[in-house]
Amino acid sequence: MSFRHFAAPLTLVLLVGGCAKSGDISVEGGVGISAVRSACPVVGVPAGTGDITVFDPPASRDASAIDVTAVMTNVRGTCDEGASDITSTVSFEVRARRTRTDGPRDVVLPYFISIVRGGTQVAAKRVGQVQVHFDAGQALATTSGQASATVSRAAATLPEAVREQLTRKRKAGDDDAAVDPLSTPEVRQAVLTASFEALVGFQLTQDQLRYNAQR
Repeated sequence: MSFRHFAAPLTLVLLVGGCAKSGDISVEGGVGISAVRSACPVVGVPAGTGDITVFDPPASRDASAIDVTAVMTNVRGTCDEGASDITSTVSFEVRARRTRTDGPRDVVLPYFISIVRGGTQVAAKRVGQVQVHFDAGQALATTSGQASATVSRAAATLPEAVREQLTRKRKAGDDDAAVDPLSTPEVRQAVLTASFEALVGFQLTQDQLRYNAQR
């Protein structure tokens, strides 16, 4: 079985977040400081967008009308640090299956990359396409895709005052020794504001999203 890999890189230029220098703080909700970390956006696939089903005819939802199905897998992220900006690159594979295999065919599938800040705020989004090629008689094929986001280091770096609150050593008997610094609204909000996600998935219609949710 032969696989052809084809995808035009998709670049998203932002001023909203990225990887920070060594020494940034990693905090887990409700338990305080856990480790030193990079502030590169966490890479992931939003629920319900990791697979796509194409029907023929498009309006049908019968199993007999399924034309092409595809899943997004092997999603990975890397960061290339610069002086003030950092490029976060997300790569992935698309594994597709078609029902009719009588001839060669190219299938174009839309995908997106979005940058989410603080867990809820979509800071930016771009849509691209991956092309899957099937040879005659071939039911399965794989293609690869890549999307990049150039982001500002400063936006993902915690303010110095917040860093001091998180890292300050507390001795037993101190008034705030048992107080989680994240219980302070200002600290918690600063950590959220400096946290970013780079999310990729298929760009689905409302009908396709509903189909994924209901099956």
